[in-house]
Amino acid sequence: MKYVLLGNLSPEWAKKQSDRVGKAKAKLDKLGIKIESIHYTQGHYDFVDVVDAPKPEAVLAFSVWYSTHGLGRIQSMPAFEPKTFEAAVKDASD
Repeated sequence: MKYVLLGNLSPEWAKKQSDRVGKAKAKLDKLGIKIESIHYTQGHYDFVDVVDAPKPEAVLAFSVWYSTHGLGRIQSMPAFEPKTFEAAVKDASD
């Protein structure tokens, strides 16, 4: 399942970008989460990532790990393919 991760960097770790990314990628690998894309943004969030996770609990574990290690905060949202959305619309109308 794909997820969109909306993240904020802690001030301390924003200055240590390569260390933060290295730690995060190692944890993602351990949880079986694959990064599809990383985008740094301006505004409410510092980054938006798209990942593919084996199960929702893996994304939850990563979010908790990220926060408890002081790296920042992450909000996650499931990301559905267009055909999945179209099937849901059809099911909702029956």
